[in-house]
Order: sequence, then C-alpha cells, then structure tokens
Amino acid sequence: MSNIYIGYHFNIQPKDASNKEQALQIASEILIAELGEMAFESFTETETGVSAFVQKDLWDDKIVEDIQILKSEEFTIEYTFEEIDQVNWNEEWEKNFEPIDVDGNCHVRAPFHPKTEAEFDIVIEPKMSFGTGHHETTHMMIQHLLEMDVKGLKTLDMGCGTAILAILAEMKGAQPIDAIDIDNWCYLNSIENAERNNCEHITVYEGEAALLKDKKYDLIIANINRNILLNDMQAYVDCLNPKGTLLLSGFYEEDIPVIDVSCTEKGLTYVKKFQRNNWVSLKYVN
Repeated sequence: MSNIYIGYHFNIQPKDASNKEQALQIASEILIAELGEMAFESFTETETGVSAFVQKDLWDDKIVEDIQILKSEEFTIEYTFEEIDQVNWNEEWEKNFEPIDVDGNCHVRAPFHPKTEAEFDIVIEPKMSFGTGHHETTHMMIQHLLEMDVKGLKTLDMGCGTAILAILAEMKGAQPIDAIDIDNWCYLNSIENAERNNCEHITVYEGEAALLKDKKYDLIIANINRNILLNDMQAYVDCLNPKGTLLLSGFYEEDIPVIDVSCTEKGLTYVKKFQRNNWVSLKYVN
C-alpha cells in the first residue's frame, strides 16, 4: 500500500453571517461525514474548514464530485488539493494534532505533548489513522469507559484506529482485548501504540466483521460510522455475551432512531447517551 496521500483543504464560508461559528461547525461535520463515505480516512478541522486525506492509490480527480454540501446554497466552499509524502504528513500532524483531555481523568496525547497528572495517560503517534475531527466521538467513548468497571472483561475495539480505546480498556483492567481495523495503516499504528503504552493484553487484527465469527465478548466498543455500524450490527450482537455491553459512536443525533431500531430489534436494551456538538455515543446492554 502506498504511503502517498492526497490532501484536500476546504475553506468554508457560511452565507448567513448571523452565526458563522456554529454554521461553520455544522458544515464541517457534514463535510467530514460525506467525505467519510468516500475513500477519505483522516480529517483535520481548521479555523476556516476542513483538511481531508485520501490514499493516492484510491484517489481520482472526480472523487469529490458527488459531495452534496459542496453544492449547498448556504455555504461557499472552495478547496485546493496537494500530494503529501510521508515526511510532510507527519509534519502536518505535529502542526495540527491537539491532545484530548476527558474530565481531567484521561489524557490522550502525542509524544511531543507534555505529560499531565491525569490518572490515565495515553500516548499515541497520530500519523494517518487519527483525525482531530473525531475528537467528539473519541471523547464520549472515553467517558463511557471511565464510568464503567471493565476489569476482567473480554473486550473488542472494532474499528480501532489508533487503539486509544483498547489501550484505555487495558489500563482499566479489561483483558483479553481484540482490536480490529480494516485499514493497514491503522493496524500497524495500533500495534505500535499498544507497545508504546506497555499493553500486554491487546491483540491487533487487520480485517472486518468477518473476523468476529465464533468470537465472544463481554464488552464491544465500535466507534466507526453509521453505515458500517448498521451493516455489522448483527455480527456485534451475535458475539456479545449475555449481560454484555455495546458502546457505539461515530454518528450524529439525527441517526439515533435508525441505530436504536437496529439495536433494540436485535434484543439490546438502551442505557444512556452522551452528546458533544451534534455527535452522539450510545450505550446498550444485552
């Protein structure tokens, strides 16, 4: 797989000047969601919009033609794109990656950030598999885990990205833990980050929901996106032990009804919700 990426830089100008900051945030979230349905895999929210990155092997010059928000009458959205090699990519993350601080109890940072006094200090190398646009969903999933007693729970981190959530689960006593991602870069980065945080109970796999056949878990963490969650929900339920917990995120408030129907019709019971901006995270039990 090529390490060359194409970076798109979108400048968003809301036409309604009455609440430009909120309009910019909403437009950025919609744009990230639409790009996520294409081959784009990492995002950085900027002061004026969004930067998004796609592997050159998966790119063509028509890749954004069907992005509907680019045609919206409510915004003027201009963009440029450039080829980014591996060295420039890492420089890009060092400029843009911000640490995550969840209630002072959990700090997710890169090696170039200073250590804090948080109880759970997670160090990741951001690279390709982490985007600041995902802070809201990661933050909420961390909140769920911080509230839970996960000691001894057999755990799955599905769509693990950088393995932040798997690492926190181990720090809180969960084991054994499987971390799965379909992207090769995420797979390699998760292995690196598990080692960086001295984790001994995380096994990382490259693949998708087919890997879950004949597996059983007490806790499943799935921070992906709406369509993948809906497509794979039955696979999650099939491998969730009785009284097991399913944590979901990666979608918006307006997606809750369809997610909830998918969960409840498969026998899961809704427990609680976290919300940050328009992103949500839901907790269900079996």
